[in-house]
Amino acid sequence: MAAIALGVSLVIMDATIVNVALPVVIDDLSLNATQAQWMNAVYALVFAALMLTFGRLADLYGRKLLFLLGMGLFGIGSLVAGSATGPAMLIGARLVQGIGAAAILPSTLSTLNALFFGRERGIAFAIYGSTIGGMAAVGPLVGGWLATDVSWRWAFWLNLPFLVLAVILTLTAMPETRDTTIQRGLDLVGTALASAGLAGIVFGLIEASEYGWWKQDSGSISPVPIALVGGTLLVGVFVWWERRREQRNQVVLTHLGLFGIRSFRYGAIAALIVALGEFGMLFALPLVLQGAMSYSALGTGWLILSLAAGTFVMSGAVPQITNKIGQTAVVRIGLGLEAVAILGLAAVLPGKPWQLALLLFVYGAGVGMATAQLTSVILSQVPVARSGEASGLQTTVRQLGSALGVALLGGLLITSLTTGTEDGLAKTGMPASVQSRIVDVVHGSVGAAIPSLEKSPQTAPAAKVASDALISAARATTGVAGGVLMLGLLATFMIPKVPEPAEAT
Repeated sequence: MAAIALGVSLVIMDATIVNVALPVVIDDLSLNATQAQWMNAVYALVFAALMLTFGRLADLYGRKLLFLLGMGLFGIGSLVAGSATGPAMLIGARLVQGIGAAAILPSTLSTLNALFFGRERGIAFAIYGSTIGGMAAVGPLVGGWLATDVSWRWAFWLNLPFLVLAVILTLTAMPETRDTTIQRGLDLVGTALASAGLAGIVFGLIEASEYGWWKQDSGSISPVPIALVGGTLLVGVFVWWERRREQRNQVVLTHLGLFGIRSFRYGAIAALIVALGEFGMLFALPLVLQGAMSYSALGTGWLILSLAAGTFVMSGAVPQITNKIGQTAVVRIGLGLEAVAILGLAAVLPGKPWQLALLLFVYGAGVGMATAQLTSVILSQVPVARSGEASGLQTTVRQLGSALGVALLGGLLITSLTTGTEDGLAKTGMPASVQSRIVDVVHGSVGAAIPSLEKSPQTAPAAKVASDALISAARATTGVAGGVLMLGLLATFMIPKVPEPAEAT
């Protein structure tokens, strides 16, 4: 359990650690708005695209083996990311990290599902969920401290000694498990279709702010609708291909029949929606705190630590609460707390520090209740023989939601910020050429350049306009994230009552 928790901690922490450091990275490596989105989205996208394949490989060749392979790739990606000299190198390193993470996570989930039973299984999933929720919150604090007092590069290099420790624990303590009953072989065509389809959809959503939805500024056709339509068609072809191969009893990337299990189907839908809202909010919040509210990276990390506190406080009580009211009820209460907290943030921004900390604490408490139990609900009626495949599929759905959250809500933030800055500057009477340059700087940095603009008397008025626009954009984005979480809560009411696991004999 310790080996699994440490491996998962690194994967989850790295999904969020860069959020707080992002404004510093934007300034240091001169990232534009699109590259800033890709730095986060490419990690989640590759994670999602390869999860199913690695879940199957883990079942075939050994979950411990895939776990070790994933940690090796994750370490290489971390080393290169910390050494990046430009945007392309950093985004490429994040891609390698995503590949490693895709090998790690399904291996850990299926190992838990295969080794723990009865009451111990519930405790194991509670530890697992607490680790995910807690590290997602601790990541920003660590990233903020490193970006402020050391270097943002150590946000990646810090992984290396812990990866070594995780490998040692895995080699000495984790038993190997695999499924000897499943049909051997890989569905390479299905893998290619799913990967290309998801990549096309996320590419279109992220690049819309760069190329426009239909036409570019030059008047030529934007690649965005082509990517979106093409990606959707490829996903449709993937579904047809998988069903055709399954009917012929051939090897498939994933048995889509898993969605025939109601708890899996509606739990996965809820997980996708929740991840979309959560990660979209975590992308936007550090940008507005540092760009418009004068928080340092470390100050942002300390504020978001209240989220971790809420998660840890609630996670300790989750097993007892679950025994009294059941897993599904715990999930619903947790998602309700998350939604209320995020909608509260939208209402109070910019707000006082104690208001923001209280709302983030409530949000963290919701995460502590919902994360582990939702995973357990999703997998509760899945046969153990399908645990690796089902784990990969549900985590793919979550990571797809994460990538969509960064793409959709990140795009909303950038569009709202740009439009608000343009409208505000138009009322100041500044020369059009000056307005255009300021809008380009604010748009390109996603607001990270606002503190620099404030330092000059000539640009300070424009910085105030941009700051107000960023706060307004963050309110809109956070409000949408809260609404999305409410939809996730509604989806859980379609989940059938999940019987509590029997004690192992």
